[in-house]
Amino acid sequence: MDKRRASTFLSAKVFNPLVLAAARAGLPTPTVAILETTGRRSGQPRRVPVTRMVEGDTVWIVTEHGRRAGYVLNIEADSRVRVRVGRRWRSGRARIVGPASAVPAMVRVMGTDHLRIRVDLDRP
Repeated sequence: MDKRRASTFLSAKVFNPLVLAAARAGLPTPTVAILETTGRRSGQPRRVPVTRMVEGDTVWIVTEHGRRAGYVLNIEADSRVRVRVGRRWRSGRARIVGPASAVPAMVRVMGTDHLRIRVDLDRP
């Protein structure tokens, strides 16, 4: 099994469900945001925990698997997203900026192809 398949399995079956449950329960997730995209085929909301950095009205995300990640493909199809940071949801527009240079340790260990995504949040 290659690194991407192992990482995807662990994320989808172990880590993501735990982080989503913690966020729903209101537990603090200091370096994680919940990103909601619109499914490119289904049109349904899709939520995934992502490592984030917030600068004012901008959220920066580093992907683990670049354009192979489902949420990245969803962003390419429809750039309107919602981001939950803490207990608040905010809408915005996401765009792929390019390869990531500074990659958080966990993303570096788990990932294979790092892209940087910028989400410009709408004014509250």
